[in-house]
Amino acid sequence: MSQPVRNVLIIGGGPAGYTAAIYASRAGLQPLLLEGPQPGGQLTITTDIENFPGFRDGIAGPELMATMRAQAERFGTEILTATVASADLSARPFAVETDQGRILAETVILATGASAKWLGLGKDESLSRTGGGVSACATCDGFFFRGREVAVVGGGDTALEEALYLTRFASRVHLVHRRDAFRASKAMQERALAHEKITIHWNKRVADLHTWKTAVAGGEQERLEGLLLEDTRDQSISRLSVQGLFVAIGHQPNTGFLNGQLPVDEGGYLKVEPGTCRTIIEGVFAAGDVADPTYRQAVTAAGRGCMAAIEAERWLAEREALAAAGGR
Repeated sequence: MSQPVRNVLIIGGGPAGYTAAIYASRAGLQPLLLEGPQPGGQLTITTDIENFPGFRDGIAGPELMATMRAQAERFGTEILTATVASADLSARPFAVETDQGRILAETVILATGASAKWLGLGKDESLSRTGGGVSACATCDGFFFRGREVAVVGGGDTALEEALYLTRFASRVHLVHRRDAFRASKAMQERALAHEKITIHWNKRVADLHTWKTAVAGGEQERLEGLLLEDTRDQSISRLSVQGLFVAIGHQPNTGFLNGQLPVDEGGYLKVEPGTCRTIIEGVFAAGDVADPTYRQAVTAAGRGCMAAIEAERWLAEREALAAAGGR
């Protein structure tokens, strides 16, 4: 008995994946969505989202993802909590190996996202999940630190851009860099060095986080109150009191399972044809943070998910029309 071939296979369960599923299922394509090891993506570790349209008073990340998932299911999307091990995009139908078996598909939408790189302290990543004062996205969370002192870790364009953005809200921004010179562009450096609200901490690395516990409904919440900084030259230790920490040392697009079958940029993000979600392989589309080194926002990921689904629908229709014409 031959294995069924899916019209659309969506890999990834964040805003890009769920939106693609909503559009593909409403188009009658009966998509299958693989959620992977973290259903809902990075937004499931975001406590409050205030910049996603349609929610005047904001919404918790897990709640938003659950709502989008339910909407996709409502229109007929089949969702499987499966982890992809590998994909063969060399022939059609495409073959994807998961921990629950092999799946064949005519089109594939890659919406696997990108994971923030953390400091390796353990506590930084856990505090980011609980709203304890640590974040990897100033655009997402800067508003919550109005009038407070915050720190940004990193030395590239992203770190300096995050620091400059945070000056709109924070009373002071401490920029912590392990070297004595930035990697960022000259123009970005000049802006950061000249800003009156930014203090540079050269040759420093974050060795530990100091926290305190506050009472919340149902228990206690651990929150950041300061950083322990180690001098990278003489290993001396100093303390920096801040209420927020933004880690800006990069993101890692989740593309390992592709094993180099699609071209990526210098940061590892999948390359797509400008203005589209089309990759170099016909029938394979990329949406959301896995192909977005610039914005990395839930709303832009959702928009790209919509684009990918529409492009997949049109691609399938064109192939069907060509097949019909060839059969006459």
